[in-house]
Amino acid sequence: MRADRLVSLVLLLRQRGRLTAETLARELEVSTRTVLRDIEALSAAGVPVYAERGRHGGFALLPGFRTELTGLNHDEALALLTAGSGRGEQVFGLGSALASAMRKVVDALPESRRVSTSDAAQRFLVDPQTDLLARRAVTEEVSSAVMIAVRRAVLAGRKLRIHYAAADQPPQWRTVDPIGLVTVRDRAYLLATRSGVDRTYRLSRVVAAAELPEPAQRPNQVDLDRIWRERSARFRAGGDQIAVLVRVHPSRREEVLNTAVAVLVEAPDADGWSRLELTFQDSRHAEWALWQLGSDAEALSPPELRVALHDRAAALADRYRA
Repeated sequence: MRADRLVSLVLLLRQRGRLTAETLARELEVSTRTVLRDIEALSAAGVPVYAERGRHGGFALLPGFRTELTGLNHDEALALLTAGSGRGEQVFGLGSALASAMRKVVDALPESRRVSTSDAAQRFLVDPQTDLLARRAVTEEVSSAVMIAVRRAVLAGRKLRIHYAAADQPPQWRTVDPIGLVTVRDRAYLLATRSGVDRTYRLSRVVAAAELPEPAQRPNQVDLDRIWRERSARFRAGGDQIAVLVRVHPSRREEVLNTAVAVLVEAPDADGWSRLELTFQDSRHAEWALWQLGSDAEALSPPELRVALHDRAAALADRYRA
């Protein structure tokens, strides 16, 4: 870990020039004391890093120092920098690793391409935190301790003990065999088996996790894409789910799609609206989701949903009639 941090420190100084110990500590997520020790270690190893005193001082490398690496063409480097420009730091708790990798990608480029590729990457924005309607993306928080334990168990192929809080239930300890990790719309899931039965756990509901020494019971090869499709299909077909036919204004289409469990059919309707056949978890979920859209949506079926929305609207109208 320290070797990686020393490399990152050198790359930061190469790419940004003079930096204070406080700035380096913030970038590397360590204390300023650790930065000072790392600077001493680099100097002892022959890396030409020096300190500048004064108000605008800091640490810098002697001009011209670099370790030349080649092999990435312009489009390959641009693809990596663009992928790292979104909210990738939130994926599976790999924020520090992503930042370090991006610094290495930039430093790996020949001088002639480094500036042009970095400038080009600034022209692309991936998954901003708000859309055109100023709606903020909802990102579920997963503690770093939980994410590290889960990730290690998945990669090492060991059993995992999790303290999991299912919906509307107190947390309970469970021992599972982890298969893989999936992220969908900024929600992270653990695919696993428990006593041989398929299980899918939302990581934001994992209160604590511990990697166990026993090997996990799982196949050597895995097709996560196929497993996710199969589990998604079972989820959409199970429980007390309800199918709803609805007309939606185009400005609210994405909102209702993000709320529904699944989209079964979509077709254009009159006035530029969309006609959608959706499934929701139950009738209460459907009523809540469509109520949020106000007059920008109309439930066409089932009839009991139309009655529920009418009664709710009538009660609200009565409240404000006076």
